[in-house]
Amino acid sequence: MQGLGWLAAIFVGGLAGWIGSSIMKADTGLFMNILLGIVGAIVANFLLGLLGIFAAPTWIAQGFVGVIGAIILIALVRAIRR
Repeated sequence: MQGLGWLAAIFVGGLAGWIGSSIMKADTGLFMNILLGIVGAIVANFLLGLLGIFAAPTWIAQGFVGVIGAIILIALVRAIRR
């Protein structure tokens, strides 16, 4: 998560992962929510960068990107498991 410190990245990542797992109705724990949010934000920032879209390094923007990334990751895991 660009521009955020470690503690902020963990907090925003956990919140984003929780929102993403709630939207996708995935049963994940606290650690997995944090991981989904942080890795999801990295993946979504990369994909948006390919399209020429760059999210601001603020809590809200990175949280939104983290939610999108968490949803993408959950969908990918579900597609691979099938």
